[in-house]
Amino acid sequence: MAFLDIKNITKRFDKQTALNNVSVSIRKGEFVCILGPSGCGKTTLLRIIAGLEPANNGRVFIDGKEATFLPAAKRNFGIVFQSYALFPNMTVMENILFGLQQRKEFSKDQRLDKAFNALRLVDLFEHRNKYPRELSGGMQQRTALARAIALSPAFLLLDEPLSALDAKVRQKLRREIRAIQQSLGITTIMVTHDQEEALTMADRIIVMNNAVVEQIGTPREIYDHPATPFVASFIGTMNFYRSGGETCAIRPENVEITGRQDVYDFKARVRTLEFKGPMTRVYGTLPDTSEICMDIPSERMAELSLNENGFVFLRMPPDSITKYAGAAAI
Repeated sequence: MAFLDIKNITKRFDKQTALNNVSVSIRKGEFVCILGPSGCGKTTLLRIIAGLEPANNGRVFIDGKEATFLPAAKRNFGIVFQSYALFPNMTVMENILFGLQQRKEFSKDQRLDKAFNALRLVDLFEHRNKYPRELSGGMQQRTALARAIALSPAFLLLDEPLSALDAKVRQKLRREIRAIQQSLGITTIMVTHDQEEALTMADRIIVMNNAVVEQIGTPREIYDHPATPFVASFIGTMNFYRSGGETCAIRPENVEITGRQDVYDFKARVRTLEFKGPMTRVYGTLPDTSEICMDIPSERMAELSLNENGFVFLRMPPDSITKYAGAAAI
């Protein structure tokens, strides 16, 4: 049975539909990312799960019990925002204790124990007496995470928690958040527009677009078998071309460069070579003027002797092609 069950949720703001009959089931202990472009409805869905926004239609179940009309304060979740939302006049310790002090079922000693445990979990115990202004962005976000998990919530909601941080800090915090989630076994839902975050952190990904769910699956399923042209184009890089009344899609790393004397599917003119360390991306143009790109191990580039404006012969392995009926909209 699902721990969080979202059934047929519709949400409208005036004439705009933010969610259109959305249904999602999330298992206990899962890390699920809601992924999609800005304005697709992902944050609205998170707010409805939290009870911060009412739905026009549909029902929400938490641990088998209906929570559709349950106020946010009764839903037992922790939440971390993009903006950290720390009190600037309070130390790290005081920020974490603030929420705990509202929980009268805990004694003073229990509240302190929970705060200390949360601080150790996010590796901030030595910084507990500092103020937010004395911390880096990553440390502030870890403080916000500690405050959320100190309450021992039934589930955790993360709303674009890493988007305000620079790339290296984001990568480090991705690993840390995932490790903490796994050690606690806490059901976690994270909203993000960053596909790399979703692919590296999630057990399953919910891909949204234009107020609907396009696909739900593991990162590997989403990447290897995108259910719609939108998912194919939004996750990673995808080449599209027409063949026999169908739209075909293939990843750059699956396009093979072969010799003229071998079997090949297309002849393409090389347009640009883009060195990316271990891989070099080759951009080309097919005979129908559509563009195609290929990822080639950089060590192979010397033997291939590719030059801009030269020609390459390409093979599309059938088991690497995803096909969509008709002229799919990309």
